[in-house]
Amino acid sequence: MHISARHLPVLLALPAAVRAVFQDEVNHIDYHHELLGVPLRETTFFHRPRPDEKASLLYTLSDLGVLGAVNPSSGAVVWRQLLNSTTEARGNLRAAEDANWVASALGSSVQSWDALTGRNAWSLDFTGTAKDLEVLELAANDRKDVLVLHQEEGATVARRIHGSEGRVIWEFKTVTDDIPLQVSTDSEKIFVVSLHGSLLSYSLKVAVLDPLTGKRLDDISIGTKGEVQKEEDVMFVGANSAAPIVAWTDNALTKLKINVLGTKSKVEFPLLPETTSVEIHAPHHVQSLPHFLVQSRTKLANKADVYHVDLKTNAVTKAYELPLLDGQSAFSTSTTGSNVYFTRVSSDEVSITSSLSHGVLGRWPIRDGDVNAGALHAVSEVIKKSQDNFAVRSAIVLDSDDWAMIRNGEAGWVRPEGLSGVVAATWAEIPESEDLAKTLDAEAHSNPIEAYIHRVKRHINDLQYLPAYLQTIPGRLLSSILGTEVLQSSASSLLRDTFGFNKLVVLATKRGKLYGLDVANHGRIVWSKSAKETPSSTPWDVRAIHADDGKGFVTVRGANGEYIIVKADTGKTVESMNPGLWPPVESAVLVDSAAGPWLLPIGTGGKIGDLPLEWAPKQVVVTQTSSNELQGKTFEAKGEQAVEVPAWFFTTKPSQKIVNVATRSLHDPIASIGRVLGDRSVKYKYLNPNTLVVAAVDESAFTLTISLVDSVSGQILTTSTFEGVDPAKDVSCAIAENWFACSYFGEYALRESSTQTLKGFQLVVTDLYESELANDRGPLGDSVDYSSLDPIDSPSGPVVPSVVSKTYVLSGPINSLAVTQTRQGIATRQLLAYAPEIHGVIAIPRMILDPRRVVGRDPVPAEAEEGLTKYSPIIELDSRWLITHERDVLGVDKIITAPAILESTSLVFGYGIDVFGTRVTPSMAFDVLGKGFNKVTLIGTVVALTAGVLALGPMVRRKQINMRWQSST
Repeated sequence: MHISARHLPVLLALPAAVRAVFQDEVNHIDYHHELLGVPLRETTFFHRPRPDEKASLLYTLSDLGVLGAVNPSSGAVVWRQLLNSTTEARGNLRAAEDANWVASALGSSVQSWDALTGRNAWSLDFTGTAKDLEVLELAANDRKDVLVLHQEEGATVARRIHGSEGRVIWEFKTVTDDIPLQVSTDSEKIFVVSLHGSLLSYSLKVAVLDPLTGKRLDDISIGTKGEVQKEEDVMFVGANSAAPIVAWTDNALTKLKINVLGTKSKVEFPLLPETTSVEIHAPHHVQSLPHFLVQSRTKLANKADVYHVDLKTNAVTKAYELPLLDGQSAFSTSTTGSNVYFTRVSSDEVSITSSLSHGVLGRWPIRDGDVNAGALHAVSEVIKKSQDNFAVRSAIVLDSDDWAMIRNGEAGWVRPEGLSGVVAATWAEIPESEDLAKTLDAEAHSNPIEAYIHRVKRHINDLQYLPAYLQTIPGRLLSSILGTEVLQSSASSLLRDTFGFNKLVVLATKRGKLYGLDVANHGRIVWSKSAKETPSSTPWDVRAIHADDGKGFVTVRGANGEYIIVKADTGKTVESMNPGLWPPVESAVLVDSAAGPWLLPIGTGGKIGDLPLEWAPKQVVVTQTSSNELQGKTFEAKGEQAVEVPAWFFTTKPSQKIVNVATRSLHDPIASIGRVLGDRSVKYKYLNPNTLVVAAVDESAFTLTISLVDSVSGQILTTSTFEGVDPAKDVSCAIAENWFACSYFGEYALRESSTQTLKGFQLVVTDLYESELANDRGPLGDSVDYSSLDPIDSPSGPVVPSVVSKTYVLSGPINSLAVTQTRQGIATRQLLAYAPEIHGVIAIPRMILDPRRVVGRDPVPAEAEEGLTKYSPIIELDSRWLITHERDVLGVDKIITAPAILESTSLVFGYGIDVFGTRVTPSMAFDVLGKGFNKVTLIGTVVALTAGVLALGPMVRRKQINMRWQSST
């Protein structure tokens, strides 16, 4: 990182607090779940990254677009690459045998990666969407190339790309409305398979290409129109095989239809009665035997049939079948030379079968039943040790979305990949004992004498827990002296602590899963559950999540009206509603009412509707309408109902679009109403709790408008417009106390008078004060009360703040802005953000972002005493600001914070693809001893002094007595 000379004074002026993480805090106060996402069956495999070595790695391209390699022995991530986190398209990943690279295709991009290090070898971008990717192995020159199939607008395009150089060798393009499915190859030809026809009535069409030139050799139509209704009906297209096949079923799932690519005929085989799904498993190597396995699943059982393809006649015959077993089973294919093995992972055992015969080559009972509970799919690696001795390891994806390894029936590791793809999260306090809460409530509502007697009886009853408490004292004392922590071992041991570090975070994932994490125990998963009875779509569109710490409940609301309420500490369902029973929900907001606080659902277009009178919100509710405007609503009594009444509207220009609305945190305490300047005067802060920041972009004019709006009256308090903004880039805002910040990508001038402009990532920070002058409270003066709806008489109208703003150019992009929170608001706040280019969460000191930094000169002594430095328009994302230090944190979408009981400490939690949490101290840990404090030396000194006093006491008394006798004589 290059730091110019003009930046040096700023860095030297920083306090020691800019060190976001100290060395002794790493892996102690922070935790990180390094995730990939749930692996997909067709993009997960074992592969040797170096052909001359026997060790294999486990590769996958997950449902979140993360490509990675995992060590099969430990489950640790070797390397990861985020290909695309915005597309919902399924990716493709292939590896050529005896090659040191893997190739991927996702969206419009095709890339090659070093299989051992994950470094990008080459990358190509095309138009359209990649539908399939395969490896072309040519026996002539032993070269391995890449075949990729794209669907462009009104065309199907197949390309052959040089495997090591990344250049396009030839391109086959046909203008058609057909839907391309996959590209396959045998030893002589290339086959492009497409759906031909109209919606819900398709047949299969195969284009045969010359692998050397890409010229069309033949067109083959398979089946009759109407045999296939959609893309998902075509289950499998064999690729890079000696006899690639295409298979599909009828609508009733009674027959399986198979075609050997290159031929026009098809064969049909009956399926199990009440079959619910069919999967086909086959090798992906030209030298492998042309054998494949068909797995049929019913609701209660599954079976498999093995088929052979005659290379001379292209006839497909059934060789043998595997027995019908209850429950779920996961099949996988492995190859060794030309031999093909099928591995079956059932509910109680792992077995291996050769494709030549039904005889079981190896069988291992599974000793850990939790590892394979509900196995969805698997990949396996079979090693033949001798003629009749085999070993196998299988990586299986469970119904819980976890990824587990089984070695010869022994459980290896489990990766909680279901924890990835978090779309909503909230902090939750560890609930206190319900019995204790009821007892304290009863004592509070009784007379003093009865309450005293009740408390004495309760304390006597609590004496039964005294022995267990006394047993914990030595461990707690020892951990206090050594500076270690006694970690909780089970969910039942969840307890609140003195410092407020022990909290829960409840997460909701896009796959419809809920998790509870213990943040004080390195993010340990306390509980997890599926909310399948609630989500109605994939991905799960969560609109709001809220924790009621008083009751110990967490409520999650979805877009289709569904909701679920669970206990924060156990995940047990308290109440749920299925989709469709409530109108669609666009968002939800926590409101106060006569019945208490509750999560108010807001319907489509910002509509709320009538509410029971006791549930009517007491405050103004701000919603966003379908016409891209904000609306403030109040509720008025009408009989036993409360009806919504529009209070104000915030309307943007027709060409503008609201892209971000930032609101204050529910916990935003103000420790000081003013800022003490260097000359001991006070500049009073504008502290209006009813403000929100609205960011709107104009895609035609390339402008960004940031407005501060009073949520009670709808009055625009301040607004600013920035030109040359890229509307395709993210705009993120955050607001706290008397300041707010927004990040964006736009133009900036090198000098104020310069016409030359550059583009970069920028951060604008604005401070709000009551007046431009020091020791001046502005128009309000010393008024005790003020109402946004009833402005003061002089001047007539709302009181607008005095605005001080500065814009900074950043060395890289940041998003997901958030602000640290402390219990009393005394500690300095920090701006938290995720830096996607460096894969880390940074905490920018508030002093760096101070808009009152002096411009064009050095600060005078009074300004320096205040903490002001010379304004520099460039901010380097300093590595010392990284609270994730050397961790590679991927895909953080949002950061949430919570205060601890210690005023110095704020809890931070980031989620998205990865999950990361830590504790930060913006003003240093001024109210707690750090780990570096030598408690052993302190205690040793006290003990030594005590021993010295005890030893010297008798000597002093003896000397005093002797002196008295001597004086008397």
